Amino acid sequence: MPLPMNTISTNTIYVIGHINPDADAVCSAMGYAWLLQQEHPNETIVAARAGHLNPQTIWIFQRLGLDQPLLLPDASPRFSSIARRFNTAAPDSPLREAWPIANRTGGVAPVINVDGTPLGLVTGASLFNFMGHAIGSRRIREEMRVTELFDHPCREVCDTAVPRFSANARIRDSLNAILREERDDFLVIDEKGKYVGVCRQADALHPPRLRIVMVDHNEAGQALGALDEAEVIEILDHHRLGNQSTRVPIKFTVDPVGSTCTLVSERIDEAGFSAPPEIAGLLLSGVISDTLLLTSPTTTDRDRAAVNRLARWAFIGGAPLEGETLKSYGRQLLEAGVDLTVRKPIEIVGADFKRYEAGGLHFGIGQVEITNFAQVNEHLASLRSALSDLRDQKGLNFAILMITNVVNSSSRLVFTDDTPRLDVLPYPRRSDGTRAADGVVSRKKQLLPLVLSALEQ
Repeated sequence: MPLPMNTISTNTIYVIGHINPDADAVCSAMGYAWLLQQEHPNETIVAARAGHLNPQTIWIFQRLGLDQPLLLPDASPRFSSIARRFNTAAPDSPLREAWPIANRTGGVAPVINVDGTPLGLVTGASLFNFMGHAIGSRRIREEMRVTELFDHPCREVCDTAVPRFSANARIRDSLNAILREERDDFLVIDEKGKYVGVCRQADALHPPRLRIVMVDHNEAGQALGALDEAEVIEILDHHRLGNQSTRVPIKFTVDPVGSTCTLVSERIDEAGFSAPPEIAGLLLSGVISDTLLLTSPTTTDRDRAAVNRLARWAFIGGAPLEGETLKSYGRQLLEAGVDLTVRKPIEIVGADFKRYEAGGLHFGIGQVEITNFAQVNEHLASLRSALSDLRDQKGLNFAILMITNVVNSSSRLVFTDDTPRLDVLPYPRRSDGTRAADGVVSRKKQLLPLVLSALEQ
């Protein structure tokens, strides 16, 4: 299960794939996070995902008995990253107990109820207001001793109107509210309203950035939200270049292989490590998925070598994949989640959908795998409608759905719009309005280059 948002920390490095994650994006993130942790034991390195898993990837994690990685919807800093858990005083405790706390924290003492919820803050301003009220304007009261003031309970002195912000909440969403306040200190609470800490305006204006390692993508349009608020420290990918600028030089690897999991397995081998069977099984799954069991035209000799290496690690005795072969496991994996009847049309068209731009047009290409084209006839109308809805939702000029038959290595293309510039594509129209793309199984290497070429003419 995904961890709660308030567990996300700027002291952690997150390894994460693209939005609408497929098996390669998620499995390579898990495998690379494992390797980086071995190489940097003093760091905390966590695999994450930028969206919900598709049926095939869910099946992989269930088959291997692993929990899904952390869901990281965007990289925008949360209040949890700037909350300081200062010492606290009880509402009925005398002010003298809050005073040393305020001295140590720079002038603030949280006052917390017995149930863990905050009552307010004792600050310099609240203390001054209390003294003005307690002493008043009469001369006889001006002789009140400080010790008498310190006998008053904290509840009488604290500012109970201090704004509270959820630890899960994005800081940027509350910046205007913070800047409108005359206070410098604010309370941070958890989802149950209990005390998490105190944050200061200066920290909210300059919060620490999440550190991100991007795998299986390098384009900002395919990355998790608010990537510009994070610090990208590395990219490991096998797609075309479309990366954003970075503030400092980073480690950047884009290699023309069939799967990012192949690159991770090579890194593990070069480092002299042997991946645990479950991690090896994940990486093997990513290669099988992205290369369609080594039948895709994107497959290279390096992918074949990676499969042999990973199979040796994954199929050992006592492992979750004990007794499997590449052929038996690969067939199960490719058939997992290919049934169009078990998912809603919008989930099918959006599960593996990527955005692009060329020739002044913004478009997207989704891909779904099946084992029999007979399924297409039954669901074509609903898929076309869902694809149009997705186009409008994302503000695109057109969208394409690539329905790939993993058995006979061919695809059918569904278009939302007639785009004259795409008439040059070498895919004949069928009577049902789809286009036949015989022998086409790779969006990256076979379909996308032709679409980009047609639009840029």
